[in-house]
Amino acid sequence: MVIDQLFWLFFMTFILLLIEGFYCVTVTYNLFRILIGLEVLIKAVTLFVIAAGYLSGHLALAQSIVITIIVIEVVVVVVAAGIILGFFREFDSLNVKNARRMKG
Repeated sequence: MVIDQLFWLFFMTFILLLIEGFYCVTVTYNLFRILIGLEVLIKAVTLFVIAAGYLSGHLALAQSIVITIIVIEVVVVVVAAGIILGFFREFDSLNVKNARRMKG
C-alpha cells in the first residue's frame, strides 16, 4: 500500500516535470531557457526510471541506468552550452528567431 502511494507521488511529480519541461522547450525563444527545459525533461525521466526500478524491485539496474543518463546529460549540456555561446558571440542575442540569419 505504501509502495503504491510512493509510486503515485513520484509519477505525479514526473508528469508535472514533464509538462513543465515541454512547455519551456516549446514556448520560449531563448536558447538558454530551452536548455534549462531540456534539463528538466531529463530530470523527469531519471525520476521515473528510479521510481519504476523501485516498484519492480530492480533498483540496482535503475540506478546504473540513471548514472548513465546523467553522464550523457552532462555531455549534451556542455555541447549545447558551447553552441549557445557561439551563437551569442555571433548574433549578440539568444533569440532563436535570429537563427534564420545563419549561413551554411
